[in-house]
Amino acid sequence: MIKFEVNGKEHSYSGDASMPLLWFLRDIADLKGTKFGCGKGLCGACTVHLNGQAVRSCTLPVQAIEGQSITTVEGLSDDASHPVQRAWQELNVAQCGYCQCGQMMSAAALLQNNQAPSDDDINNAMSGNICRCGTYPRIKTAIKLAADLAVEVK
Repeated sequence: MIKFEVNGKEHSYSGDASMPLLWFLRDIADLKGTKFGCGKGLCGACTVHLNGQAVRSCTLPVQAIEGQSITTVEGLSDDASHPVQRAWQELNVAQCGYCQCGQMMSAAALLQNNQAPSDDDINNAMSGNICRCGTYPRIKTAIKLAADLAVEVK
């Protein structure tokens, strides 16, 4: 039995321990925000937080999260009040929207560790997230706005 936390709630899993966390989240926990993109950890659509760090859930086996804490986009806030969610909405960042949950999770992890990221910091943190619609300028602007919104909350 593998035990772990997802969005503050205790979970356990007794199936195939090598199953990717992504499938647990989507198919068992019914959390559909985390998306399947490439299945190789290259596109970032499946990004979640493992103990506050951005990781790719499509390549992370459930056995690797024993006793750990996972946060999905649904766990950022109950009411879309997280600064990243607010910035994404205010700036209407998403176009097709498929990659945006992964983009927001990478941005939230960046801002958790760096409250005033430079353009280079943002580019480095977001380099593993692909947006086929090309909303990169809006994403960068939203991250800067989210940093400002986070300061206002404190």
